[in-house]
Amino acid sequence: MKNFEYTIKDELGIHARPAGVLAKEAKKYASTITITKDGKSAQATKLMAVMALGVKNGNTVTVTVEGDDEEQAFEGIKAFFENNL
Repeated sequence: MKNFEYTIKDELGIHARPAGVLAKEAKKYASTITITKDGKSAQATKLMAVMALGVKNGNTVTVTVEGDDEEQAFEGIKAFFENNL
């Protein structure tokens, strides 16, 4: 299991469009990717669950990657956050 913390820089936080793109990216990997904010967690592949976290600009989330391809998934998702959120 690998994880990283990330502070959201997108002005609108994780709203519908980036949440959809995030879910699509997460589905590329066999590993389970979980986003946690303020004690609440959601699987990155579940669009509505990610949006329900209510992640806003300036919030810090913890992203956890666990599974068969976690090294590749960790690098891919971390790059996604840095480039898009």
